[in-house]
Amino acid sequence: MKNNSQDTILNRVLKELKTYRLQVIISLICAIATVYFTLRIPILIGKAVDCITSDAAYDYEYFFFVLYEMVLNILGTFFTQWIMNRVNNNITYNVTKSLRDRAFDKLQHMKLSHIDSHPHGDYVSRIVSDADTFADGLLMGFTQFFTGVLTILGTIYFMITISLKIALIVIIATPASLLIAKLISERTYKFFGQQAKLRGTETAYIGEMISGKNIVRNMDYENDAIEHFTAMNEELKKASMKATFYSSIVNPTTRLINNIIYASVGVVGALVAIGGGITVGGLTSFLSYASTYGKPFNEISGVITEFQNALACAARLFEMIDAEVEEDNGNKELTEIKGAINFEDVFFSYDKNKKLIEHLNLSVKPGQRIAIVGPTGAGKSTIINLLMRFYDVDSGKITIDGIDIRDIPLNTLRQSFGMVLQETWLKNVSVKDNLKMANINATDEEIINAAKATHAHSFIKRMPYGYDTIISSEKGAISQGQMQLLCITRVMLNIPPMLILDEATSSIDTRTEQKIQSAFNKMMQGRTTFIVAHRLSTIREADMILFVKDGSIVEQGSHSELLQKNGFYAKLYQSQLV
Repeated sequence: MKNNSQDTILNRVLKELKTYRLQVIISLICAIATVYFTLRIPILIGKAVDCITSDAAYDYEYFFFVLYEMVLNILGTFFTQWIMNRVNNNITYNVTKSLRDRAFDKLQHMKLSHIDSHPHGDYVSRIVSDADTFADGLLMGFTQFFTGVLTILGTIYFMITISLKIALIVIIATPASLLIAKLISERTYKFFGQQAKLRGTETAYIGEMISGKNIVRNMDYENDAIEHFTAMNEELKKASMKATFYSSIVNPTTRLINNIIYASVGVVGALVAIGGGITVGGLTSFLSYASTYGKPFNEISGVITEFQNALACAARLFEMIDAEVEEDNGNKELTEIKGAINFEDVFFSYDKNKKLIEHLNLSVKPGQRIAIVGPTGAGKSTIINLLMRFYDVDSGKITIDGIDIRDIPLNTLRQSFGMVLQETWLKNVSVKDNLKMANINATDEEIINAAKATHAHSFIKRMPYGYDTIISSEKGAISQGQMQLLCITRVMLNIPPMLILDEATSSIDTRTEQKIQSAFNKMMQGRTTFIVAHRLSTIREADMILFVKDGSIVEQGSHSELLQKNGFYAKLYQSQLV
């Protein structure tokens, strides 16, 4: 795990900005010009005051020349600030877009073990909310931090040119404001980090409660859910209040120091003016600078607050971007796949402290139908996960046509299998677009033929716009069984050399299941197929049935052979006949 300290994250953010170094330079030049034009105005005001208060004859021509210069400086401030803001927006949102793109890209290639160990809503919070917060903080940093620092330095310079003696009062007091801001910012970063983490947890919990709303109400869990959410919300409130408290005391503290500085400048400046050490116009300019000098500290304190929050959110984005990806070092392509699969002394467990699969040996001939049955948690789906390299074996190896699957490129390996899972997944696009995910070049005729083979065509035609109907399962427009039929149709549209059917008909009624069994048989013809099933009536025709218990194959054989053994499989089969 990489270091996520504040300095480390700041350095990474600065590295992200290197791509935009030219735009950063333009922004800096515009900031310098904006500050220069802004700070010239108090000098010009002082000159105008001296024109009026001077004992010499009133110089109208010089007075109006000073006003003309003021107008030019105001226009200069407007245009340079406009350019700076445009450039800053471009930098900020391009950097944020890049981080979002990389975070989402990493999500597509991240190890499943990493994804499974985090609430899914937390990833949503990072890519959406945290990225937005980071953008806001970065934009404030560009817009106000540059100009704030330059204003402070420019103000000190102009004050020294007017009166070094009075300027020393301001310069000596400056470190106090900086020290306070630094001390407080170290605390705010910690609490803003907690706030972002708790916000992600809360987002994940809300997503869980929405997706499982029917079960929540069926189990009368509403009050418990509210109680649990209230506790989480209370933690978030406390973290937010601490972060806000420490961030909010920066501004009034620096404001107090700056007001003391301003009052001191006024008193000392008046005494110096009385002694003839400074003109009235000069004192007017100096007081204006003293007032201006305090404002950037207040702005910078606000920027620091937002930037601490932004860095905390950036840390969560970088953590996601740095997550381990699936290893893909394969360089042996599968050609003319026969489908001979072997598990050779395979060991695997999700938790290395808890044993699951040990000494798994299995030999599957090309074109065989292998059914995997057994109690819940026995390791049935784990075998599929290993075969697809969603997880890698701890030891041993799995081969396809004699090639270790770790030597096969991931995209080649996975494209060689067609999968229909118990958990259906469809996008919120049209029926046709969902089906064409399997074969982007499929014609309408091919899509309809595949749908007819799975008996999905009839209910699709009854939908409002047929194959062009947008699927929205969240609104109940399509049942779970219909979704599963579409998933089967999707595989049917482009059948790979090998198949995996993991409870593929679990949400389909028995009558429809019997109808599509012929389509399944046709689809499986000549293809090595793994079938995970709880309903044993669906696997009687399998070439080999594996009974898995505690991660080991305790029985294997055909349906009739296993019944004759009168072992685990026979007892399970007989229990389903009752």
